[in-house]
Amino acid sequence: MRREFRLPDVGEGLTEAEIVRWHVQAGDEVKVNQIVVEIETAKSIVELPIPWDGVVSGLLADEGRTVEVGRPIIAVDTAEEPGETPSPAEAEGQAKALVDDLVPKPPAEGAVEPGAHGSPAPKEERQSVLVGYGVKTGATRRRPRKRPDTTTEGPPPAAPGAPSAGAPAAEEPATTIPAEPVANPKRVEVAAATVPEAPGPITVLAKPPVRKLAKDLGVDLTTVTGTGPQGSITRDDVHAAAAAQAPVPETVSAPAAPGQREERVPIKGVRRMMAQAMVASAYTAPHVTEFLQIDVTGTMEAVRRLRALPDFAEVKVSPLLLVAKAVLTAARRHPMVNSSWDEQAQEIVVKHYVNLGIAAATPRGLVVPNVKDAHTLSLPDLARSLAELTETARAGRTQPAEMAGGTITITNVGVFGVDTGTPIINPGEAAILAFGQVRDLPWVVDGELAVRKVTTLSLSFDHRIVDGELGSRFLRDVGDMLEDPLRIMAWS
Repeated sequence: MRREFRLPDVGEGLTEAEIVRWHVQAGDEVKVNQIVVEIETAKSIVELPIPWDGVVSGLLADEGRTVEVGRPIIAVDTAEEPGETPSPAEAEGQAKALVDDLVPKPPAEGAVEPGAHGSPAPKEERQSVLVGYGVKTGATRRRPRKRPDTTTEGPPPAAPGAPSAGAPAAEEPATTIPAEPVANPKRVEVAAATVPEAPGPITVLAKPPVRKLAKDLGVDLTTVTGTGPQGSITRDDVHAAAAAQAPVPETVSAPAAPGQREERVPIKGVRRMMAQAMVASAYTAPHVTEFLQIDVTGTMEAVRRLRALPDFAEVKVSPLLLVAKAVLTAARRHPMVNSSWDEQAQEIVVKHYVNLGIAAATPRGLVVPNVKDAHTLSLPDLARSLAELTETARAGRTQPAEMAGGTITITNVGVFGVDTGTPIINPGEAAILAFGQVRDLPWVVDGELAVRKVTTLSLSFDHRIVDGELGSRFLRDVGDMLEDPLRIMAWS
């Protein structure tokens, strides 16, 4: 029996993806859950497994081609007879299991967001569901059902060709047989509460300026959880969604031909998403940047001693580790720096947890994954997490959940031989620290001139939340801890 595997929505609310590389060819034998293809979405590169045993009868999409969700990409001849076709419930469960395996679990803090005084955020008219997880009950384009769905009391099905805002994100990624979804009633209720549907193609509640902003930033409103009245989507919701759509690998343009004076590089992938996020941040948050030059001779000596300890034998220890620890400690001392601005509610959301973002330069572009609950980690565990985060980013395997939910970010510009810079705040956060290169410079120590290890820190912060005094105290604390690492222990 010939079966066709359709491009699934891998839990991100995507509408299309590019075929990066096939791992099989026509005539190859495949097994259940064998990885057959790599796709590049608007957020990351994902490997897709095949749900059947059989022989590949044909590849239906070439490498480099952009394919819409729901379109067949590979055909497989299986040993099943037509009568052995899985039931609709089995097909739904099979598809959901595939996508659940593909997509990392969202961070726990996506469900409860601490309020300004440490209490849970208000829950009225809002279900705090991470974008792309659990609120969509179908992203593939399907024919209208001929009879009403009797399993739940959710909203009516979407019009032909339009994504449904009420079906599971993992629906039918790998079956050609139309199936009635076995919906989870609780998930449908969440979708109905957060994304009210209107007749026709418009399936979300948002004002025209918000819709235009979403279009400009490339945000699919059907994937956004509204926090406004009656679940309407606000400008802050759109900015937060744009920030969650972290940079992804992009196709490198071909080299210019001999004698060619110009070349054109498509604005997509990493460059497109990074540009949208930075524009959104620059035009939303009033930036202030402060600079501090410090003597880090003590930090460099501490790094040398840490490398000799058995606890760090299998881990790379760099000055960035102590910079990260200093930022975590300073964030605990000055929690307002580790917060976000809620325009709709006119509240500052102070986060008593730290998801520490690290800007990572990769061959395909910039990504900003974050270490979840970094404030709870020991120094060796923090070192391991930073190493894993960087390796995953450079390999182009960072997943959307790993880039969502950041609370404060560090960018290490010193690795490029740069002294400092004026970094732009990651959208949805209040501050970002730039760590410059460490150089030998003349420095006055106890009234005497000496050669010391010196670096420059720069802190950009949202002036709506952080005033000059608070920003200065935070930066000074980080500097003090790097000048004398014992302060990290004293203040932790």
